[in-house]
Amino acid sequence: MPAYWINTFTAVHDAGKLAAYVELAGPAMLAGGGRFLARGAPAAVLEGDEVPRITVIAFPDVAAAVAAYHSPAYQRALAALGDGATREIRIVDGVE
Repeated sequence: MPAYWINTFTAVHDAGKLAAYVELAGPAMLAGGGRFLARGAPAAVLEGDEVPRITVIAFPDVAAAVAAYHSPAYQRALAALGDGATREIRIVDGVE
């Protein structure tokens, strides 16, 4: 069953660190079997707080998404981000 990685940046503290993260994280997700479905600033906020950036990535399954997070390539992206942003990551099962 497909799984979806939802990465919500609740605050960006350092745009340079975010840019370094994005440069490394994209290829890491693709190498882990991910496919970007959406990324960027929300087009509309209907409920909840405004956030600067959201990313949605499809994976073949939850195990692939979790493995991508723990991969050495993504860990390098996380190191580049450091304290440059506050965010939340959720992996959810898709529906058939």
